[in-house]
Amino acid sequence: QVQLVESGGGSVQAGGSLRLSCAASRIIYSMHYCISWFHQAPGKEREGVAGLYTDSDQTYYLDSAKGRFTISRDSAQNMVYLQMNSLKPDDTGIYYCAARQGDCFLQVPRWYTDWGQGTQVTVSS
Repeated sequence: QVQLVESGGGSVQAGGSLRLSCAASRIIYSMHYCISWFHQAPGKEREGVAGLYTDSDQTYYLDSAKGRFTISRDSAQNMVYLQMNSLKPDDTGIYYCAARQGDCFLQVPRWYTDWGQGTQVTVSS
């Protein structure tokens, strides 16, 4: 089982920025894992935002995140980050870090086997 712990959420005004962090178990960086960020807005289903592989430089974004969000990793520190810029009120919700062994599937959250507890992001207009 992969242990994931998110941090970095908070309250910002529209147009502001936040950087979310996900601390992941060290072991997965020696294997082909996808670590992704998901967003769950109030009353809505969880949706993928961005993903990356632990053993390559490939990154993936859903359309809503392109140009505004950047996913990155620091393998030496066992961390994955989500830099969020130009935040909008629609970005409000809980952000989860999730992992699965194998390829990234941002459109299918249920295929991810390990999840963090989530971190709250609130964007006010």
